Amino acid sequence: VLSQDVKKETPLQFKFRAKFYPEDVSEEIIQDITLRLFYLQVKNAILSDEIYCPPETSVLLASYAVQAKYGDHSNDLHKSGFLANDRLLPQRVMDQHKLTREDWEGRIITWYHEHKGMLREDAMMEYLKLAQDLEMYGVNYFDIKNKKGTELWLGVDALGLNIYEKDDKLTPKIGFPWSEIRNISFNDRKFVIKPIDKKAPDFVFFAPRLRINKRILALCMGNHELYMRRRKPDTIEVQQMKAQAREEKMAKQQEREKLAREIALREEAERKQKDYEERLKAMQEEMERRQKELLDAQETIRRLEEQLRQLQAAKEELEHKQTELHDMMVRLEQAKEMEAEEKQKLEDEIRAKQEEVQRIQDEVSQKDEETRKLQMLKLRLKKVQPWLGVGALTLSTITLSLCNSLKENPYWVFISASCRHDCSVTSASTCLRTSHNWAATHSVMLGTWAHVAVAN
Repeated sequence: VLSQDVKKETPLQFKFRAKFYPEDVSEEIIQDITLRLFYLQVKNAILSDEIYCPPETSVLLASYAVQAKYGDHSNDLHKSGFLANDRLLPQRVMDQHKLTREDWEGRIITWYHEHKGMLREDAMMEYLKLAQDLEMYGVNYFDIKNKKGTELWLGVDALGLNIYEKDDKLTPKIGFPWSEIRNISFNDRKFVIKPIDKKAPDFVFFAPRLRINKRILALCMGNHELYMRRRKPDTIEVQQMKAQAREEKMAKQQEREKLAREIALREEAERKQKDYEERLKAMQEEMERRQKELLDAQETIRRLEEQLRQLQAAKEELEHKQTELHDMMVRLEQAKEMEAEEKQKLEDEIRAKQEEVQRIQDEVSQKDEETRKLQMLKLRLKKVQPWLGVGALTLSTITLSLCNSLKENPYWVFISASCRHDCSVTSASTCLRTSHNWAATHSVMLGTWAHVAVAN
C-alpha cells in the first residue's frame, strides 16, 4: 500500500469509490446500497468541483439531495434555516453569485416543494440522472504531452477517449469512441492509440511516468469491456438480479401505497376531529353568549319591576296630595267669610300645595319616560329569548294590579277608558298620563277658586 502514489500521512485515509461509471444509471444500478454509495460519490465530486456543474443545475441537484436526506417537506419540522449546516452547493457557485445563505436556501426550498411524495431512493436516482449529463461526469483526466510537447488532458470515460486543451476540460478537441479504436498500447512513457480506420494516423502522446500509462491502460481496458458488455444481452446472473430488484421494488411500492392510504385515513380522521373541536368550541361560545343574554334579560326585568314599583308609589303620593288639595278646596268654600289674614294664609297653603303637586307630576312624567325606554328594551330582548315571556307575564300582572288600584280613584271616569282593553305597561303609562292631565286640570280650577275666594 505504501508503495502506491498516495499522500504520506498518518493515519492513511482510504476512500472506496466506483472505478467505472455507468452509462445509464437507471439501467445499470440495481441494488439500493449500490445506488446510495454511488450517489454519495457523485455528490461529493460535484460539491468539490471535480465535476463542473452550472449554478442552475446545482440548485436543482441540491433540492434532490435535500429530498433524499429529509424526505417530504414539513412546515412543522423544517423551519427557516434548517439547511444552514448542510453542504449542498459548490463553493464556486456561492462565490460566483453574491447571494446570502438565506437566499440560496429559499431557491433550494422552492424546488424542494416540487418533490413532495418522492421516495429517498427515487430522489437519489433523479440526482444521478441529472449528474450523468454533465460534461465531466465519469471522466478521469491525465496530464499528457503530444509530439510537439504541448500540454494536454487525456480523458477516459465509459464512451471512449477524449483529448482536451489544457485550459478547457469541458469541450474535447479530439474524440476516440471505443467503437472506433482498434488497439491501445504503450512503451515506457509513450502511448499509442490506433483507430479502426487504417488510413487514419495513429495518435501518440507521452505520459510523465510509466505508472500513469499503466493506470490509463487499465481504465481503457475496463471501460471498453463494459462498453461491449452493455451492448450484449444480459447474463443470467444480471437477469436474476434485475428480476429480484423488480420484485423488491414492487413490494416496496405496495407497502408505500398501503402506508399512503393509512396516512390519508389518519389525516382525514385528524381533519374530522379538528372540525368537531371547532364546532364544539363554537357551540360553547354560543351557549355562553346566550347565557349572558339571559342574565341581561333577567336584570332588565328586575329593573322594570323596580321602576313599576316606583311608579306605583308616585301614583299613591299623587293621589294623597290630590286628596289634601280637595280638602283644602272644601275648607276654602266653607271659610268664605273668614278674615282676610286667614284667607291669605289659606291661599298661600293652597299655592304651596299646587307647587308640590306640580313637582310630583314632573317626577311621575320622568318615571314614565324611563318606563317607556325599559319597555322598548324588553321588546328587543323578546326577539333574543322567546321563553322570556314569563317575565312579560309578570309585568302584565303588575300592570293589571296597577290598573285595578287606579279604579279606586274617585276620578276614574277620566282614565278608565285607557285601561279597558289592555293592562300592559304601556296602558298603565297611558293611565298615569291621563291622571296627570286630570291633576293639572284640577290644579287650574283650584287656582281659580282661590282667586275668587280672595276677591270675595
